[in-house]
Amino acid sequence: MKKVDLYTDGACSGNPGNGGYGAILIYKGVEKELSGGEPSTTNNRMEIYAVIVGLRSLKECCDVTVYSDSAYTVNAFNEGWIYGWVKNDWKKADGSPVLNAELWRELYALVQKHSVKFVKVKGHADNLYNNRCDALARAAIKNIGKLA
Repeated sequence: MKKVDLYTDGACSGNPGNGGYGAILIYKGVEKELSGGEPSTTNNRMEIYAVIVGLRSLKECCDVTVYSDSAYTVNAFNEGWIYGWVKNDWKKADGSPVLNAELWRELYALVQKHSVKFVKVKGHADNLYNNRCDALARAAIKNIGKLA
């Protein structure tokens, strides 16, 4: 399997508010940047969506390491929360619905297609790619509503 690094970040101007995401795929030293945004969303949605967009763009099954500063996204997999949500029909331990379930469902399905490892990175620190993803996400927010 091809080994791919995927760096992601999401941002929001207001929470909820206009949101953006950035993702960088790296394969054999070649980088591909992806970004976009949507109005009236949340930071957590953009964090999850950044990973979705990155994984969606892969054309074949890959060994992917996802780097994210979102504890919400990383811990859902590394702490096993998502497996409980799947087992409990997308409900949390207290019986309440999982927020952003439609995004989690899609992300879960994409993770099943690849070999994925999630790594938590410190946000807004010295990680070049995390900082670049943040810049992509923030630029996408500024472009919401503008004609292309």
